[in-house]
Amino acid sequence: MNDHIVIITGAAAVPPHIAALIPDEAILFAVDGGLDHALSADLKPTVLIGDLDSVSENGLAWAARNATIERHPTDKDQTDTELALAYAADMDPSRVTLIGGGDRLDHTIAGIGALGAPALTSIPTLDAWWDAQHLRVLHGPGKASLQLVPGSTISLLALHGSCTNVSVTGTRWELDGVDLDPVVGLGISNEGPAGDGDVEVSLSGGILTVFDQPIVVGAKPSTAQDVTDKKGVSKKKKSRPKQTGKKADKA
Repeated sequence: MNDHIVIITGAAAVPPHIAALIPDEAILFAVDGGLDHALSADLKPTVLIGDLDSVSENGLAWAARNATIERHPTDKDQTDTELALAYAADMDPSRVTLIGGGDRLDHTIAGIGALGAPALTSIPTLDAWWDAQHLRVLHGPGKASLQLVPGSTISLLALHGSCTNVSVTGTRWELDGVDLDPVVGLGISNEGPAGDGDVEVSLSGGILTVFDQPIVVGAKPSTAQDVTDKKGVSKKKKSRPKQTGKKADKA
């Protein structure tokens, strides 16, 4: 289990600084019309998945010469992104990164939501760049150590149902074993450490989505992004189970 699979989906171009973060050794998938955006970013996927109703003729011709094509019928119960994630899960990767975007809210919710599929539970690291916003998805029980841009915003949302025993340390407002109801504001607009130090996030049950601004070694703080898992115990500040006194204007 060493593979990092990157899946390019959605209707938006791949920003150059995001394309530059993809490791050379990563396995690239394209979802339908995402192939055209990948090729425009000088990325060469080895797998094309979907019903192929939005990929260009030139893109499809390229894939016929250079990639494995997994074609599905247009009338189906799963989105193309869900099919691509399931295909990736069968390869038992160590990390899956989804890159996407677009102006359709339903596609955005479905794309991010697809990272909560039960078949992905065994993948150690699930993250995404959606319209240049980074997010990390944790399946409980799980934990992660996050290295964030100093003073940046971090938000925790239970997008797939309730999350139990959620804790976060290293932030301005810490949580200690709280239960998060679906899509409530308790975890919104927190602040990472002003200097060095990791943010530790954990939960016992549910699926937690973490929106953050991670650091990538060697890149400028304004564009550098990465998420690194670490084992160990962090120093805990005084916890705020109910985040009493947190600013009201969080959304």
